[in-house]
Amino acid sequence: MDSDSIVVGRVVAPWGVKGEMKVEVMTDFPDRFSPEEEVYIDGCPAAIERSRWHKGMIILKLAKIDSVEAVEEIRGQFMEVPRGQVRPLSQNEYYQFQVVGLEVWTTDGEFLGRITQILPTGNNDVYVVRSENREILIPAIDDVVKSVDLEQGRIVIEVIKGLLQGQA
Repeated sequence: MDSDSIVVGRVVAPWGVKGEMKVEVMTDFPDRFSPEEEVYIDGCPAAIERSRWHKGMIILKLAKIDSVEAVEEIRGQFMEVPRGQVRPLSQNEYYQFQVVGLEVWTTDGEFLGRITQILPTGNNDVYVVRSENREILIPAIDDVVKSVDLEQGRIVIEVIKGLLQGQA
C-alpha cells in the first residue's frame, strides 16, 4: 500500500461472468463505492460503474473490468483512495492509519512502546504495543486512553489494575 493512500476495500472474488466482483468493505464510509466514485488498485484509478450490497459485502462493477479473468487478476488486491480524501471524523475519533506507529506512554511518564497493530474485538479496539522486549495489549477505552496527540506522535494511557501484569 502507498503511504499516501488508505485502504477502503479488498477484492474477494469474481461475481458472475461480466466483470463484477465481491469486495470486502474496509471503511466506515461505504458510500465510497457509489457509482461515479473512483478507487485505486495497484496505483491505477478505476471508476465504479455500479454497486450493490450482498450479505455484508459490496458487489462492484468497475470500468474496464469486463470478465471473470480480469477480476481474477486483481483478486486479493486492496482498493485505495488518496489520503487527502479521508472523511472528517468526530472529535476524539481517529483512523487506524493515524494510530498505528504512535508511541505509548503512561501517565507516570513510562514509555511502553509503539502501536504496531489494532485488533477489533466488537466492543472496543485493542492496541498491540511492542517494545524491544515485550508486547502489551491495551484496550482502547476511555478509562485507559487518556490522550491522543497526533502532532507529538503519542498516546498517554492510565495503567489500570492488572493491565500490565502477565503480558510478555
